[in-house]
Amino acid sequence: MTYQDRTISQRPIVVIARLKAKPLAAGQLIAALAFAGLALRQGWPVRGDGAGQVIRSILFGDAVATVAMLAAAFAFWTCLRLWRQRDAYIFHDGRRLYRGGTLSWPLDAIRDVVAERNGIGLTSLRLVVDDDSEVTRSLVPLPLLDGSAEAVRGGVLFAAGGMRGVPHGVTVN
Repeated sequence: MTYQDRTISQRPIVVIARLKAKPLAAGQLIAALAFAGLALRQGWPVRGDGAGQVIRSILFGDAVATVAMLAAAFAFWTCLRLWRQRDAYIFHDGRRLYRGGTLSWPLDAIRDVVAERNGIGLTSLRLVVDDDSEVTRSLVPLPLLDGSAEAVRGGVLFAAGGMRGVPHGVTVN
């Protein structure tokens, strides 16, 4: 157990966003099928020469196919990691906002949550953090988000506003 795990477990956690399960399961399936198909394509011509030759052909055969197999394995691993974190992907503990289990930001440094398109046209929610950089931080891609983007934005801004004393980003009529 790391220091971060012990620290998180001592404070109550508030889940703000979850991930959809179906796209992650489909991503795992597609990546596994792509890996298996590429490996079979690499090893099939030398199947009669023994297991060692098949393994050498898979690993050291066509370089493009080997790189594609590595990409498929990475995609599978990424989808599996997200699958495990899907029930509490974005959460806070009153001090920090966490994305998955890897990234976190202090709540008092968060200024806004915006929706932006990346280079391939995929829209995602991004954090505007109060530091010297002008780069926004990726929070969650909208196609993977289980729920509305407005609810996640409101939850993050409410948590961040609570750190400054008066919650903002929420209007009461």
